Amino acid sequence: MRVHLVDGTYELFRHHFGQPSHLDDAGMEVAATRGVVASLLGLLGEGATHVGVATDHVIESFRNEMWPTYKSSAGMPPELLAQFLLLEDAVAALGVVVWPMVEVEADDALASAAAAAATDTDVEQVLICTPDKDLAQCVVDRRVVQLDRRRRADSGPIVTDEAGVVAKFGVPPSSIPDYLALVGDSSDGYPGLPGWGAKSTAAVLARYGHLEDVPELALRWDITVRGGTALASTLAAQFDLALLFRDLATLRVDPSLLDGVDSLRWQGPTEDFGALCRRLDADDLRRRAESLASRR
Repeated sequence: MRVHLVDGTYELFRHHFGQPSHLDDAGMEVAATRGVVASLLGLLGEGATHVGVATDHVIESFRNEMWPTYKSSAGMPPELLAQFLLLEDAVAALGVVVWPMVEVEADDALASAAAAAATDTDVEQVLICTPDKDLAQCVVDRRVVQLDRRRRADSGPIVTDEAGVVAKFGVPPSSIPDYLALVGDSSDGYPGLPGWGAKSTAAVLARYGHLEDVPELALRWDITVRGGTALASTLAAQFDLALLFRDLATLRVDPSLLDGVDSLRWQGPTEDFGALCRRLDADDLRRRAESLASRR
């Protein structure tokens, strides 16, 4: 079997900014929720059998206490923020397992579920459905991969395995937190270290692997690293900050999140799905779900 783990927060953002507005009878914006449910039905229609969705029930997490400008709900469109709870209700009504995260983030939940599912010998492959670079640290060979359903190649959706992570970032999955610590992650709200770009960071980490293994003297004289002396000085002066950024980028894994892979098997929509679709003015989604369920 293959296990599909979906980043519900990413999907909600994607559909909010990619779908025309749609208001329910109470005047609430629901277009993004409709879009995510349709996307999940598309995934099920493509043959997915075991699916889990992680969401940020609360946008802020423990990382906001570690770094003051870490991503938060501040400035989010209120009509988008209002749909987070609705999305969780919609996914559950569809009959898909949903993990609403509070203390940790949806990314941590995806990492946790992926690690747990990968230990099951009946699982052929775990597909983490998000292009988020944070999740690249979870990739293992071709057993745990990232699936970008938004972008497609001639052969279908883009799948990134371990070789693909190295080709994209210049470092293996185990070095992704170190990589993000140096180059920063604007979407998560931390800047990295001054002067450290993608090429110099990849060159250093491809050789040394992790921040604490980078010798300052070697970095100063390494001709493959442009501006090595300045970069060495920056890393030495701000090493504690780099470690903090790496901690921000490191996903927390709690395998107990997943109550067995069998719990992810989709068996059709619940009895609440019809009412949910009426609220979303989306009877077509109800019909699609029932049709898919009848063929399982």
